Amino acid sequence: MAILIGDPNRHEPVLARLHSECFTGDLIGSLKCDCGEQLRGAIKAIANEGSGVILYLAQEGRGIGLINKFRAYKLQKDGFDTIDANERLGFDADERVFRPAAEMLKHLGFDQVRLMTNNPEKVDGMERCGIKVAERVTHKFPSNTHNELYLATKRKKSGHYL
Repeated sequence: MAILIGDPNRHEPVLARLHSECFTGDLIGSLKCDCGEQLRGAIKAIANEGSGVILYLAQEGRGIGLINKFRAYKLQKDGFDTIDANERLGFDADERVFRPAAEMLKHLGFDQVRLMTNNPEKVDGMERCGIKVAERVTHKFPSNTHNELYLATKRKKSGHYL
């Protein structure tokens, strides 16, 4: 789903957030991740900018789906981090794909973005799919006692800029 805020200029890099749906963080306010904060923060940043786009992508749990995400949560209670849990369930560390987001942006008339992310793979994914990332806009929020390990794992194992 594309959420356009304001009337972004199609001739300039648009402020954009690719946000993978997160039932637990976005809707019920889980503190185990930073997803809800990232979504609300993106809406606020784009509103402050005056225009932009949020792509809300059906890629729950880094692409493994809600039921498997709950299975991964159980493994995390047993001491596995998020990446190890996904791999133990037979998935890659991150199953998300970026082509649908790139196609959505192209369909909306955007070929350049100022991408709100800390994930270098999103930048590479957009570039591979024909969307120029003119700028990576830092998009991070303070950790809490419930998501410190999650954020540390993103930084150490996935190379996130945190």
